[in-house]
Amino acid sequence: FDVLAIVLGVLLLNMVFAAMLFIYGLVSKAYSHPVVRLKRLPVGGWLAAGFFQGFFTLLMCYVGINRYSIETLWRSEVIIPGILCSIMLWASYPMTQIYQHEEDARRGDETLSRRLGIRGTFYFVGGVFAIVGVCFTVYFINFYNWQLAIGYLLALFPVIVFFTYWFIKANRSPESADYKHTMWLNAISATALNVFFIWMGETI
Repeated sequence: FDVLAIVLGVLLLNMVFAAMLFIYGLVSKAYSHPVVRLKRLPVGGWLAAGFFQGFFTLLMCYVGINRYSIETLWRSEVIIPGILCSIMLWASYPMTQIYQHEEDARRGDETLSRRLGIRGTFYFVGGVFAIVGVCFTVYFINFYNWQLAIGYLLALFPVIVFFTYWFIKANRSPESADYKHTMWLNAISATALNVFFIWMGETI
C-alpha cells in the first residue's frame, strides 16, 4: 500500500509530493519500529511526531493539492500556519500518550507524557494549547479577518470544555486518564476543527 500510494502520487500529482510522502512514511514507521523506535525518546520522538504530522504534512498537502513546486512553499502564508500546526501537534501529542504509561514502562518507552506524569501532562497540554490558540487567532486576524478568528475560537470552545471537565475528573481519580477519555477528546477536537476548516474553505 505504501508503494501504491507513492506510485499514485507520481502519476496523479507530482514527484515532489511523492518524495515527501515517501519521507513521511519512513518517519512514521521509525516512530514505532523496534529497531529505531523514536517513541522511546521523550523529547526527540515528540519533536519528530509534531514536526512531520504538522509542518511537514501541511507543506506536503499544499504541494499535492495545488500541484505547486517546492519553491512555492517558502512564503509566510505557508510557513507560518505550518509552524502553528506543529505547535498544535506538540501541544496535543502528550495527551495521546497519557493512558499508555504502564504499557510504555513495560516496553521501556520513556515518552514525554510519562516523564511529565498525569497531572503534568494536563498542565503542559493546556499551557501550550493556550499559546497556539492565541497564535492562530493572531494569524487569522492578520492574514484573513476577525470573523475567521472568532470562528476558530468558537470551534475550540467544546474542546476546552471537555478538556477542563476531564482534567478535574483525572485530578480526583487518576484512573480517569484512560483510553476512552482520550478518544473522546480526539473526536471532539477533530470534529470541531474540521467543521471550522470546511466553513473557512467556503468563506474565503
